[in-house]
Amino acid sequence: MLSHASRTSRSRVATALRALSTEQVTSTSSHLPPPPPLPKAPSRTRLNPAPRPTVQHTHQALSRLPSSFGRNQILPVTDSTRALLESIVAQFNAPIRYAFAYGSGVFEQDGYTTPNPQSKDGPMLDFLFAVTHASHWHSINMHQFPGHYPLYSRMLGSDYVSRVQDVSPGVWFNAFVPMKGVTIKYGVTTVDNLCSDLLNWRTLYLAGRMHKPIRIIKDDARVRLTQQVNLTSAVRAALLTLPENFSETELFERIAGISYAGDVRMLLPAENRGKVGNIVRTQSPQFKELYHRLVVALPGVHWAPHSSAIQQDVTPHARAAHLKKLPSNLLSRVTQQYADADLPSREADEGVYWTRLAGDKALAGTIHQEIRDIVRYPSTVQSLKGVLSAGPGKSIRYAAQKVRKWRSGSKPTDTSSS
Repeated sequence: MLSHASRTSRSRVATALRALSTEQVTSTSSHLPPPPPLPKAPSRTRLNPAPRPTVQHTHQALSRLPSSFGRNQILPVTDSTRALLESIVAQFNAPIRYAFAYGSGVFEQDGYTTPNPQSKDGPMLDFLFAVTHASHWHSINMHQFPGHYPLYSRMLGSDYVSRVQDVSPGVWFNAFVPMKGVTIKYGVTTVDNLCSDLLNWRTLYLAGRMHKPIRIIKDDARVRLTQQVNLTSAVRAALLTLPENFSETELFERIAGISYAGDVRMLLPAENRGKVGNIVRTQSPQFKELYHRLVVALPGVHWAPHSSAIQQDVTPHARAAHLKKLPSNLLSRVTQQYADADLPSREADEGVYWTRLAGDKALAGTIHQEIRDIVRYPSTVQSLKGVLSAGPGKSIRYAAQKVRKWRSGSKPTDTSSS
């Protein structure tokens, strides 16, 4: 065993060695610049959450489109109307991906006196907002504008509102909303639901509204692309129901009438029976801007730029090219009607099948009927949903306003059409 003196001696040696090592390190590091101070980590709060890791997206579909693509969709309005519409949409804190305004408050309709929207008797301005997540959007919007929603829906919350919205045709409306000195009605849908209807005509509730002139306020590349498909589909469907020679007015009325075919409101004293003609007569320049480039791009159609006369190739081969490119929901309905017809097998010879089908004289009537059937159910459901979304008081007020508008618009229409 070591004596007490030996242990003490060893302890002193170890202490001296540690001191020497420290002096050497300090001497060496004194010639190097001091390291920069570490940044102070911010405290993590709800307003300053921990950063998420960067996700490398290998493909970001439709982030951009050529600047000239879909320019026919950008319809001009007066500077005062444009400023008003943009200022209204800017009031909403909830994120809106795509927004447009439509109706007689934006574009004049023949047969109605369309006053300034900012006047006391001005028309209600109609908007439609396409959002990413409905429940999240309504949660934010309900917090910002609780008065836009009936009391019971505020008590049930945004999840309930989004569930009602999801019921076909997938829209929730808030009506009689005062904002920026005017009264507005705005519908909320999702971008997915909107694009699905534009492509497939699942309900034609949204696609049909966008067949007519609208003023885009917030644009989105995906919606702009699918809207161009929707407009082209409207032209194809109209051409299949029109003769070899027709006027641009006939074309526009046929397109504008798609969304009203089968609409339950047209059976009630709430919509002017001549509304389609009223819209087209006053908005013909906007219709031509929307559709002229699309029509002349289709094979077999001739429409001179400064002419109102249109001519199309009505041979079965030419009509087949339009028929087989109709939206999937309408096309499947039409072909189902011919399931028992004496036609060659589609699998055996697809070209002959489409040509024979396109040459059938009853095809135009079949297309009309199937469009009516597509529109009828969602228009009925949405009318019933309007009572839930607006509440009894606003629903009665809205119905009374529609009846008054119908009465004021029916007389000029009857005179002009007689």
